[in-house]
Amino acid sequence: MLVYVFSILRRPTSYQEDAVNLVDIPAGSLQARTHHLWLKQWLLLSAGDFEKGDFNTMTVGWGSLGTMWNKPFAQVVVRPTRHTYGFMERYDTFTLCSFPERRRPDLQLLGTASGRDGDKIAQTGLTPVAARSVAAPVFAEANLIIECRKIYFDDLCPDQFLAPEIEKSYPDKDYHRIYFGEILDARGDSDYRSTEES
Repeated sequence: MLVYVFSILRRPTSYQEDAVNLVDIPAGSLQARTHHLWLKQWLLLSAGDFEKGDFNTMTVGWGSLGTMWNKPFAQVVVRPTRHTYGFMERYDTFTLCSFPERRRPDLQLLGTASGRDGDKIAQTGLTPVAARSVAAPVFAEANLIIECRKIYFDDLCPDQFLAPEIEKSYPDKDYHRIYFGEILDARGDSDYRSTEES
């Protein structure tokens, strides 16, 4: 297991010091162009424990936001071959962060490099910081932050694929594990907050 330890100079003392432009978003007021958010904008999925320096992050482009069991949730998928999978299994929380377009090169690197091979976050311009409600980290440069506690998991079963083309996404048979996380905290640019309360 690779443990990340960040120096005091790299790690801000408080998330609030870096996120002065973000507004709190009650789950019922979170609004996003979800297909664009996942497929075009991408997000960083992080799991682990920031305070212990034991965490990993990866870029994700598949997932969903919605309501399940009367709870607001984020659903993510992780292949068992990914380094982040071990962190998702060991820890009960995760975060999702989106970023302005200028951060795309950082997300590209974090989606292709593996944390098994070294501190890939240090190769970016992104700063992991403590979340407000969960152990997993968030990023100071994010324009949307969603903090979640896992409430369900399941594994994709190829026997249940109803569209034959889905199998093409799994040439190595490394079918995703699905995680549902109850959204405990969300904040972001004001564009992500609806003016209508639900």
